Amino acid sequence: MPRTALYAGSFDPVTNGHLDVVRHAVLLSDRLVLAVGVNPGKAPLFSADERMAMLKEICGPLAREAKCELEYVTFSGLVLEAARKAGATLLIRGLRDSTDFNYEMQMAGMNEAMAPAIQSVFLPASPAARPITATLVRQIAGMGGDVTAFVPAAVAERLKKKFAR
Repeated sequence: MPRTALYAGSFDPVTNGHLDVVRHAVLLSDRLVLAVGVNPGKAPLFSADERMAMLKEICGPLAREAKCELEYVTFSGLVLEAARKAGATLLIRGLRDSTDFNYEMQMAGMNEAMAPAIQSVFLPASPAARPITATLVRQIAGMGGDVTAFVPAAVAERLKKKFAR
């Protein structure tokens, strides 16, 4: 039976940390669904369509190389509902540090209570990706800083254009 995994996030913007998780997730699944969270109460820097376009451009080659089918969806409710809808049995979660671990362990426990058939899989960040957060990347880019060490080149260009306005 093919393994379907779901990796959810805001991806606002897509960072090298996200790419690090995807690089490992495509090796663990036959089909990986990248789920872009849409929260009506938040104003993201990039629209859902822009975030999906970044994911397709940046993650597509990794999936093709790993022979993993890659899909893209948006969701606005519980991650578990997005996973169910996608037919996923694995939830991929990236861990940067012990703070992430503690939070993700709580979430995994709650998720297991609500959906025992969906397993959480934790992927530790590579050393270079550990300090990267989309929030910090947005802040640095917004103040005119160089984010090329933290995001793929295509994302750095999109950020430069976004903040040039």
